[in-house]
Amino acid sequence: MSMLKGTNVPVSAQAVRVELGWRPGPGVPDVDASALLLASGKVRTDADFVFYNQPRHASGAVGHEGKTTAQGLATDTLSVDLSLVEPAIERVVLAASADGGSFGKVPGLYVRVLDAADGTEIARFDSQDATVETAFLLGELYRRQGAWKFRAVGQGYGTGLEGLATDFGISVDDAQRPAPQTRAAAPQAPPAPPVPPAPGTRPAAPPPAEPVAPQAPPAPVRLSKVTLTKEAPAVSLAKQGGTSGAMRVNLNWESRRPQPKGWAAKLGKAVAGNGGVDLDLCALYELTDGRKGVVQALGNAFGSLSSAPYIHLDGDDRTGSVSAGENLTVNLDQKNSIRRILIFVTIYEGARSFADLHATVTLQPQNGAAIDFSLDECTVPSTVCALALITNNAGDLVVQREARYLVPDRGVSPQRTVDRAYDWGMNWTPGRK
Repeated sequence: MSMLKGTNVPVSAQAVRVELGWRPGPGVPDVDASALLLASGKVRTDADFVFYNQPRHASGAVGHEGKTTAQGLATDTLSVDLSLVEPAIERVVLAASADGGSFGKVPGLYVRVLDAADGTEIARFDSQDATVETAFLLGELYRRQGAWKFRAVGQGYGTGLEGLATDFGISVDDAQRPAPQTRAAAPQAPPAPPVPPAPGTRPAAPPPAEPVAPQAPPAPVRLSKVTLTKEAPAVSLAKQGGTSGAMRVNLNWESRRPQPKGWAAKLGKAVAGNGGVDLDLCALYELTDGRKGVVQALGNAFGSLSSAPYIHLDGDDRTGSVSAGENLTVNLDQKNSIRRILIFVTIYEGARSFADLHATVTLQPQNGAAIDFSLDECTVPSTVCALALITNNAGDLVVQREARYLVPDRGVSPQRTVDRAYDWGMNWTPGRK
């Protein structure tokens, strides 16, 4: 049962998942979840803001887990470990922002708080009165007499994520913002003339000045996303701030085909979830020392972050219900060991081509702006699609949108097909998962 605005419920769970949900569709803006950790009503620093470009709080208490789309419902999820929230933090505000329109065009907007241990719903608030707002405070987790509670808020902003963030003390990097007006400096009294030395004495030499290291102000938070298109297909990770840490690559898809019913649904249970289709996210890699290989679920070639190839496949999501689509991670701290990476996707089972699948790709550097793009409509009998090519350009990794559907020849595997198309030069043997 949905809560009324302004009401609250106790939260006894030690850790919770906060699920922001809505119904996507044509003309519906994309929606993003975020959290602000507040002390005395404001953030202490910009690091107390958790969102898609800053996905994890330093304390480990709050994390942005990412989006998933299944069965006509889109969700963006935050994790909150209440036992790790620092004593100075009084509230964790749970917010939503709309990208490309107002919340009046977002149907079915809600926020749910779930027990992270067993998925039990603790609280739910449905927003039903949105109009021109582009950001919302949907709810908040707050301390009361040593215990945690959740309050349904429902306060809207017409100034988007930027207005919401700055209202709580976040400094935002926005070149579009007008420069602040400065006041004229007050007139200063002229300096007093130096006192002449006494007759017969030499003036004392001034003490040497102590060198002062300049203190660079902290970089403001970047709210922008980078969307790759046919007209602008490439972006430098260095220019977006993605020079270190881990970069998460997420593939999410939604089937537009009719769902199976009856006995057919039971037979398709092993690949249910995203329309009964099991897609596999993979990566061909070439290191600067000449080694080549593949990271994929087939053959349990999941890779490694701490050693070559510095790429790791998080797991094989066959149902769409365990994680937010398929994910792999690239260790950007080892970018000098990487020559090129080709990220691609294959259909393992459940479909004969990518037709009628709506897939999106998001690359989220740990330090830097998110990079995303959608796949074009598939009009060929393709079972393998090259998604993105990452190349090392003098130490800077450049991401190139490929979105290229490939049609394997009869008897040729999808992996061998993408290898030939990009001249990787590997030897392939059959594999299973």
